[in-house]
Amino acid sequence: MRKLIYGVNITLDGCCDHTKVIADAELHDYYARLLRRTSTFVYGRITYQMMVPYWPEAAKDSSEPKAIQDFGKAFDAVHEIVVFSRTLDEAEDKRTRIVRTGLRDEILRLKQQAGKDIMVGGVDIPSQLMELDLIDEYHFVVQPIIAGEGRRLSPAMAAPEGLRLKLAESKTFKSGCVALRYTR
Repeated sequence: MRKLIYGVNITLDGCCDHTKVIADAELHDYYARLLRRTSTFVYGRITYQMMVPYWPEAAKDSSEPKAIQDFGKAFDAVHEIVVFSRTLDEAEDKRTRIVRTGLRDEILRLKQQAGKDIMVGGVDIPSQLMELDLIDEYHFVVQPIIAGEGRRLSPAMAAPEGLRLKLAESKTFKSGCVALRYTR
């Protein structure tokens, strides 16, 4: 069975706004390695429209730093993108499939398929998946920043009662970021 992996950057005060992070080469390398373990992305509309078409284009842009290009290539190599949206009319990417309902059933179906792991990003869809107790692995990259504003992870997340995770790995970056990988 494939694992459902949630990866997110988060500041010390719980902000998970992508504009509030230290997006250096080390961070991009960390996430590129994680993406190479996956063959499916699961996003909501907002995260999807942020990621596509930017990363596939960054992969081809020789003016971008190597870490950005490598992350873009890892992103572009993922086989399938599943977007849960009631408002997105059409996909920008040929690998994308829009799903309107049935989050739980769709994720359970995806987990049963052959292939690499499944990666979920954003806040809304992961919060629903957490409530459904479907996330198998969590990757939090804690940023050494107090943002003071922006979208917060914790109010949107309602973990199942008694959910206890095991720290499987930690890594400290030169920037002061700390990557934490938790498993169930």
